[in-house]
Amino acid sequence: MKLRDKKPALILIDIQKGFLDEDYWGGNRNNKDAEKISGKILEKWRELNLPIFHIRHSSTNPQSKLHKSDPGFEFNKNVLPQHDECIITKNVNSAFIGTDLKEKLDAQKINTVVIVGITTNHCVSTTARMAGNFGYETYVISDATAAFDRIGIHGEKYEAELVHLMALANLNEEFATILNAEELLKNL
Repeated sequence: MKLRDKKPALILIDIQKGFLDEDYWGGNRNNKDAEKISGKILEKWRELNLPIFHIRHSSTNPQSKLHKSDPGFEFNKNVLPQHDECIITKNVNSAFIGTDLKEKLDAQKINTVVIVGITTNHCVSTTARMAGNFGYETYVISDATAAFDRIGIHGEKYEAELVHLMALANLNEEFATILNAEELLKNL
């Protein structure tokens, strides 16, 4: 059975202009093509007429690059929603908290979700964990997500690629199946 036969929903998490400011988020971002790859996946979803959910983060901090008053709040040009596509705005890490995402998925009898977006270790991970816990068959696309350098609890620096790979490793086979874009598109 092809993945498309399960009528999977594509959930695009926080693919917003604000994440182009690497220094603001910790610098040294990995997967600099994540938005372009997400755009190619979105194109395929549209071709197959499968459900699409654009999630955007609306920070409550007026100084944030993701605050509604900042140009960074806008969607990245690679994944601009079309007029009939669902847009859900959240202000916490999970796309399920304080939104009607679960209700919309359930109303369409969707039980398979494919997640792309930014950042791997924050909103992508939190949403994927909740999707898995809710019982959705969940896929996270490794090269359509990205992370930034992080500072550890003792002041040590963790490279973005390591942060990204650890976040995916923590999700893999417990909360989600991890695929790359090529594997996903081949299975569609």
